[in-house]
This record gives sequence, C-alpha cells and structure tokens, in this order.
Amino acid sequence: MGRGRAKAKQTRVARELKYSSPNTDLSALQKELTGAPSSYTAPARPTTDDDEDEDDVYADKWADDDADDDWAASPR
Repeated sequence: MGRGRAKAKQTRVARELKYSSPNTDLSALQKELTGAPSSYTAPARPTTDDDEDEDDVYADKWADDDADDDWAASPR
C-alpha cells in the first residue's frame, strides 16, 4: 500500500529515459569509428628478469618438487 506515487514516478522516469534523445557529438563518433589517432599512450611495460623468483619473498621455493611425492595414491 502506498506504492502508487513511487510507481508513478518510476514509470515517468523510465519514459523520459526511453523517449529522450541526448545530444550526440557526431564528430567525436566519426573520429572514433574511422580510427583517428588518439592522444592516449599506453604505459610502458616493465622489463622482467629471469631471476624474479629469487627476489620474491613469497615465491614457492618447492614448486618444482612435486613430481616425487611419496604420499600420492598408487595406481590400482
């Protein structure tokens, strides 16, 4: 009960959004679609070392030691 006003406002806002046409910058749209060069430059990627794991405090030192685990279930 008492949803009448809220629903009416919601309906009014929905209709405004549905039927209104915002101003479109057609020249910006044309530049975007034609692939005009933009002023955006991607940030440079840092170079990576092969020794990253040695410097990383949280590196898993025993990651390569999984092949010879004795606790693995034997095949039946």
